[in-house]
Amino acid sequence: MFLHLREDIKSIIERDPAARNGWEVFTCYPGFQAIMMHRWAQACWTRNLKWIGRFISYVARILTGIEIHPGATIGRRVFIDHGFGVVIGETAVVGDDCTIYQGVTLGGTSLNSGTKRHPTLERGVIIGAGAKVLGSFTVGEYAKVGSNAVVIKPVPAGATAVGNPAHIVQKEADTRATSHLFSAYGVTPNGDDPLSKALHGLINHAARQDEQLDRLMALMKTAGIACQSTPECDKLDSVKLNKLVE
Repeated sequence: MFLHLREDIKSIIERDPAARNGWEVFTCYPGFQAIMMHRWAQACWTRNLKWIGRFISYVARILTGIEIHPGATIGRRVFIDHGFGVVIGETAVVGDDCTIYQGVTLGGTSLNSGTKRHPTLERGVIIGAGAKVLGSFTVGEYAKVGSNAVVIKPVPAGATAVGNPAHIVQKEADTRATSHLFSAYGVTPNGDDPLSKALHGLINHAARQDEQLDRLMALMKTAGIACQSTPECDKLDSVKLNKLVE
């Protein structure tokens, strides 16, 4: 137990620049305290002391603002940062080295008791603030879920998911190459929304076509080729449209 506590405290100090020392983490970090109390609750739950496990979980929720069902499986070195409003369901599995921010829900969409209803987070997953991961699927190793995303289907290892409903922004070719990198709140550098990228591409393509048409019309006029006049229309303002997309 004490080995796990030391590991947890060390991992929090590594991932949170605001953490100054172990004593501060032990006494002032609700995420650390909630996981510590969850271990007590889960020990009771697995020994068929169901009510005591639920009661410890209830007390932990009052003290920390974090609700973890005693049946949930929490790995080692898991960091719940800030933590207020986090809900982790009964059949959820949180792998080693995961990071969960405030307002996250690992919830279920099924009402069938006795079945796997909640998500599984594999090693190193980061769930941004306010994200909802709903259903009995897997979020792969070192994947990231952006803040306020609503994830309702599996996320591949090394991928970044954003939006409502969530879609994949990018996927790392080799998760081992980036496993040591930590992205606070699941924010990935250059992780633009693929829909925005597509719209930017269409706008820029249309602007280039306008320029080509203008050059063709000018060349035809110089060559003395008469063209039927068309009604004037507003020019495409690609700069303005790109700003709107952003």
